[in-house]
Formats: sequence, C-alpha cells, structure tokens
Amino acid sequence: MIAVSEAQKLIEAHSNTLQVIEVELEEAFGHYLAEDLKAPISLPSFRQSAMDGYAIIHSESKNLKITGQVQAGDVQVPVLKPGEAIRIFTGAPVPELADTVIIQEHTIREGDNLILNQIPAKNANVRPVGEQLKAGDLALTKGHYINEAAIGFLAGLGFTSVKVYKNPRVALLTTGNELQERGAPLKPNHIYESNGIMLEMALKRIGISQIEKIKVPDTLEATVKAVKKALEQADVLLISGGISVGDYDFVQEALSENCVQEHFYKVNQKPGKPLWFGTQADQSVFGLPGNPASSLTCFYVYVLPHLRLRMGSEKPFLEEREAILQQDLLNPHDKTLFLKAGVDQNRITPFTGQASSMLNTYAVSNALLVIETHQTEVKQGDTVTYLDLNF
Repeated sequence: MIAVSEAQKLIEAHSNTLQVIEVELEEAFGHYLAEDLKAPISLPSFRQSAMDGYAIIHSESKNLKITGQVQAGDVQVPVLKPGEAIRIFTGAPVPELADTVIIQEHTIREGDNLILNQIPAKNANVRPVGEQLKAGDLALTKGHYINEAAIGFLAGLGFTSVKVYKNPRVALLTTGNELQERGAPLKPNHIYESNGIMLEMALKRIGISQIEKIKVPDTLEATVKAVKKALEQADVLLISGGISVGDYDFVQEALSENCVQEHFYKVNQKPGKPLWFGTQADQSVFGLPGNPASSLTCFYVYVLPHLRLRMGSEKPFLEEREAILQQDLLNPHDKTLFLKAGVDQNRITPFTGQASSMLNTYAVSNALLVIETHQTEVKQGDTVTYLDLNF
C-alpha cells in the first residue's frame, strides 16, 4: 500500500500527452491548445462606439448640428467637422476627428440641432484600436482549455482552425452480477447501476466525448474478453468494481492475462483504498473501487488529473483552497481522508454520511475536505485544505 502523493507521482509519470491535431475552430471545444496563439489582427481593429449616441469633438461640446449617421458595419463613414455631431450606434466606426461619444440619454434633439445636457469626459464611449489586444500580442497560451468563451474570442480574431491535443478515447467497463439497468422494477437483492453513468458524466464534464461503455458479468472469461476489447480501442480504460481479490473479482487476473503492467494496488486513503493503476504501452488502466463514493473520489483525485495531463493541461489537479473547519475531526488510523463537505463563505462542514456507498451526500457536496495522515486530530476553527469541486 502506498501514500496518496506516491500514487499521484506514479500516475503523473505515465501521463504523456496524446498527439497534436489541427481541427476546425468549432471542433476545438473541450480540447487544450497545443501552441501559443498570437492575434492576427487588433481587437477591435478600428475605433468603435461603445454606445448609441452622437460622435462629437470634445472641445466643440456646445449645441451642435447633426450632419449624418453611421451604423455598425458601414464602410463609408461620414466626415465630422467642428460644430457638428454624427448620429452613431453601438459597434459603429467612430468618425476620424471624433474623440467622444455622448449617449443619447444626455441629449435633446430638435430637428438637426443637438442640445447637450451633460458633457462626458474626453474619449468617453470610444473603444480604441486594440483595446482588447493588438495585432501580434499573445492571445492564448499553449495548454489553455478551450471553452465557449475561448471559441468566441478566437472567432472574433478570425481563426478558422487551431492546433490542439487529441482527447483520449476512454473505455468504461462496469462489473457486477448484482447490477441492474434502470427502467424496470428492481429485482430482489439487486441494485441499479450508477457508477457507469456517473463516470460517463464526469468524463463529459471535462470534455471527453469518445466513451465506450462495456458491462461485464462476473466471470473470468467474460472479463478477459472485455478488457481485451477495451484495450483495442481506448487510450484509457476505467474499470468499476471487481478489483479486489474475492471469489468473484476477476479484474486483476484479466488485466494480467492481457499483459497490463501493474504499478500499484491499494492507497493509504479513505475512501478508495483498493485503487489499481497500470499501463500497457501508452495505454493506462484504472481499477476503481465498486462503491460509488469511493469510485468518484478516486476519479477526482487520480483519474481526472491523469486525463487532463494527457489532454495537454498544465493545471491538471483540482484546485486546493482553504477554509475554517466547523467541527472537530479525528483521524486515528493514519490515513489520508477525503471527506464530502460543503463550503459556504469560507466555512467548511463535512457531511454526515461519509460511507463509501453513499452518493446522497456527494450529490450536494461542493468540496472534498482533505485530512492528511499526520493530522490525527483537527479542531473546530482550524484552517484546513479542501479540493474545490466547482471546476
């Protein structure tokens, strides 16, 4: 049995990024950039009005004559002279001599005459060229996660394609004769399968879409065949359950028969002690505990950072934060504890119901409180570390 930090280091050592691919911009969503991107144009590329109103020369801010108008997208821009104003709309190009846009609410229009009720500061409501960034500036860095905002930003710069790291193909293998699919009354002594769909959603949450789901009965032959099939098509194999050494746990034997090299089995933590990790060439395999809360904890602490590293992330781990503990806690068995908890205004409270089978408390948790092995006793009011689940 190894420590949490040692398990993380072993996994990180086998977390090489996948190949670089060039994709259309809309296909880059959910990927990590494989290169630095510089702005091909300034943004905005012309002086732009930030409001509906009138373009004026600030030093000529008396009653003015309206001599034209300009809308967003207009190629021809009226010429502005001293003593004049140009009607202008949000996003429109600002006439050459204009240095200020006065919003329409601060004016009174009488025919072609404009009365100014309130004079704004010079340059008010004018977006200068390169206000966001200038041509040649660094737009996004290698390793940046491409979300909807990044897509919009790059589209505004005119990018049609970008180079990204390929996202891993993941096979999700669930074991257990007691598992039953939803949609029918529950059979005696069965449980509805929940780990598979839970892990599938966790994968989709971080941008992984190529997911092959495989359900396996508790027999050695079926498990060997399922592992072989999964390794033929996946970069990462996640196995839920069957990793222990009971009479009906065949995962370790099936992995051995498929020539998967074991790097560790069992971690000094609670929940999630029976975690297994191994590799076959560039493929990685995680044997996750069958208990749902244990499985999800191992996903957050080990699988998620591994996948992010393979996807090209430079910040793979869940963010660590600090909060004030709201109750006393004991850790008498020298284990690293991951406790489902709620954080509110920098105060953290672990939930009752920490059993590894309980998802009810996980469903309302926004934090994993981390108690290290040396912290045998933690007092109410102490500053503690937690993993932020709002990622």
